[in-house]
Amino acid sequence: MMVQIAPSILSADFLHLYKDVELVNAEADLFHLDVMDGTFVPNISFGFPVVEAIAREARKPLDVHLMIVHPEKYVERFAKAGADMISFHYEAAQDESDAVINLIRRFHVKAGIVINPDCPVEKIFPYLPKVDFILVMSVFAGFGGQAFIETTYGRIRAVQAELDRIGSPALIEVDGGVGPANAAALVEAGASILVAGSSVFRASDPAAAIAAMRLA
Repeated sequence: MMVQIAPSILSADFLHLYKDVELVNAEADLFHLDVMDGTFVPNISFGFPVVEAIAREARKPLDVHLMIVHPEKYVERFAKAGADMISFHYEAAQDESDAVINLIRRFHVKAGIVINPDCPVEKIFPYLPKVDFILVMSVFAGFGGQAFIETTYGRIRAVQAELDRIGSPALIEVDGGVGPANAAALVEAGASILVAGSSVFRASDPAAAIAAMRLA
């Protein structure tokens, strides 16, 4: 399967958002939308109006990453706002992760589970048979522009090995410090979806940056 590139709208130019939406429509595969609540992570991003506005113009699927406490309270609204994929943090749901996965699926949206760099990947193994994708954070959730954490490669390999063991077709997504320089190594480790923010929207040629990652 060809690698999918998911530019992170958190790094887009919000004064000229339509231009960046059209860039994703033309050159990439997914819109990655980081929703932050200022509680689960120490930052606040955007909510339903921005997701709805992008959904009206999007010709590629919307991948909504919930960095929030109590994700179950907002799944329905994000699904109705236009999300095609919704992921939530294991750290926010813990033992309620099954219920959140089932809720996402109830709205006919692809369900994903996310794990931060300081949480052992084995914590999410019980949920791998039930999700469509796993988002492995390669920085700590909450801010764009962080440096890539090198131990991510081993974490991706561990998740992929478990997916292979159970025969799951779930995809691995990686988010944080991703760009043309490490795209090939991430794909080799098992990643199928690369979330890229600064390396796309702050590149001198964003389309070329996306193309370079796609060739990984």
